[in-house]
Amino acid sequence: MIMNFIERVGDYFNLMPDKEDEQTIVAQITEGVSFKGANLWVLIFAIFIASLGLNVNSTAVIIGAMLISPLMGPIVGMGLAVGINDFELLKRAFKNFGVATLISVLTATAYFLMSPLSEAQSELLARTSPTLYDVLIAFCGGAAGIIALCTRGKGNVIPGVAIATALMPPLCTAGYGLATGHLLYFLGAFYLFFINTVFIALATYCGVRLMNFHKHEYKLVENAVKARRILISIVILAILPAAYMTVHIVQQSIFDNNVRKFIKTELTQRGTQIISNSVDKDSLKLRVVAVGREISSATQAEAQRRLKQYGLDSYTLRVIQGTQSDSVLALSNQLTSLTTNREVEHKRLLQLSTENANLSLQLDEYKRYEALAVEICPELASLFPQISKIALQKVMEVNRDSADRRAYVIAVIESDGAKVFTKEDARKLHDWLMVRIKTDSLMVIRRE
Repeated sequence: MIMNFIERVGDYFNLMPDKEDEQTIVAQITEGVSFKGANLWVLIFAIFIASLGLNVNSTAVIIGAMLISPLMGPIVGMGLAVGINDFELLKRAFKNFGVATLISVLTATAYFLMSPLSEAQSELLARTSPTLYDVLIAFCGGAAGIIALCTRGKGNVIPGVAIATALMPPLCTAGYGLATGHLLYFLGAFYLFFINTVFIALATYCGVRLMNFHKHEYKLVENAVKARRILISIVILAILPAAYMTVHIVQQSIFDNNVRKFIKTELTQRGTQIISNSVDKDSLKLRVVAVGREISSATQAEAQRRLKQYGLDSYTLRVIQGTQSDSVLALSNQLTSLTTNREVEHKRLLQLSTENANLSLQLDEYKRYEALAVEICPELASLFPQISKIALQKVMEVNRDSADRRAYVIAVIESDGAKVFTKEDARKLHDWLMVRIKTDSLMVIRRE
């Protein structure tokens, strides 16, 4: 009975009844390997479209470029060639793949050299840090693609595979890295493209073997063994860095979740609002900024003792509580009490309302620059790896003689002594921060 059940289930997953003629499939994939004439021009225009999409941060434009890109052809051809032991097809597919990759990177580099928009947008930055999830996406996309190519009723699978595996954006990001001199962008994006290539080809190989394609026989058995070893080595080399990055991202996510859970459970109380928190992994300090009712020393001591339960036992808790937040709450309480005598205290009520609004605006301004510093820190690490820390704050400068006032933003940076930070780097940082934080006046102070 068990064998009968397994056989019936196997019928549902059997690909062979839907398989098209094997020679037709091989001919179709072999034809798509070539990059000449129309295919080459379509690739160039697709690269321009994808680069424009990344430049203006348009997801729709990027998706359009992925749909018209012919890059899948030689990659699937390499997977098929390895699966059926066709060495001539493998050489041809690899040659065309190399030409297509080179032309794509050069085209993207030329575009970004000409483009007046040089800031890295979120769509572009997303292609610089591949993880193990990108490996799974490429493999599953490649598997869906080869099954669709080899069976009847393809539907909209191939366009979906082109979007999911996203071959174009990493190549354009690599071109951006070359055009702007950001080597880390180039390496990260090209590594993502390498991952997509290897695992789409691997999925094609697995699909070909699963559907029992006829294999060409090697003249020497040693050549077959050597080919399999090379394939396994490439797969391992592709997956190891991505696995390392994924572990790091997962660990950071767990750590951030533990911090949020700790603050919510141990420090949240009625009348107190936690407006921000930050973790300094160098000095092992967890800083929490609170407004409203003061968190008592006893509560802080108990929270410090409970850090171990959240995996934060090596950190020291520091709660920052200012008088400004107390002023806001005090004014709010006064406003509530004054509502019972509106006619007598009308002017006082208006005054307190204005003061309350001003203090709230000041508090919002303080929070904005603190949040902004946290937001731009990952971008800063990519653009200026020499800088290890940054602090942002708006200040008011008063002239002693004329009493003139001038507001501007101070950016305090701390650079890594082991890395050179030139005057040109300082100028670029100043110009970038002016645009990034949207201010008309900025002073950068470097702290050794």
